[in-house]
Amino acid sequence: MNTNTDSTTMRQYGAAIAVVSGLYSLVSATGGSGMMGSNSGLLMALLGVVVVVHGVVLLTPSAVRLGNASGPLMIGYSLVMLLNQVLVGVTGSANWGMGSGMGSSMDGGMGSMGSPMTAGMGWDLGMVALAVLMLISGIIMTNRVDAGSEM
Repeated sequence: MNTNTDSTTMRQYGAAIAVVSGLYSLVSATGGSGMMGSNSGLLMALLGVVVVVHGVVLLTPSAVRLGNASGPLMIGYSLVMLLNQVLVGVTGSANWGMGSGMGSSMDGGMGSMGSPMTAGMGWDLGMVALAVLMLISGIIMTNRVDAGSEM
């Protein structure tokens, strides 16, 4: 088996997943959901930029500089995305940090994610799906790097 071709293909898949996940994170944080002013939105916007850059780097000769770190980085990104979604889902608010107690969730209105009726509905299932896909990709990349020396 040609491990160089396998490595290139794996990087291309990883790059595709990273770019799509990062762009989704960035667009959802700054666009339709209106979360940009929240802790969750700021985290997702920043993480989206980092993940897109990582994905683009995987398509360049600079990917060699990442070496064995690319898989664990993908795992880390995905865990941050999943943790953020858990916090948003559990608290029912995109402001899960300090100052996000009852006062900030009692602002009313149909779009309030902090009301008791909508608590737990802040999940973005698209984000969860992409984060799980990124997690699996990171695990595969990490395992393939370890197994690459045996091929």
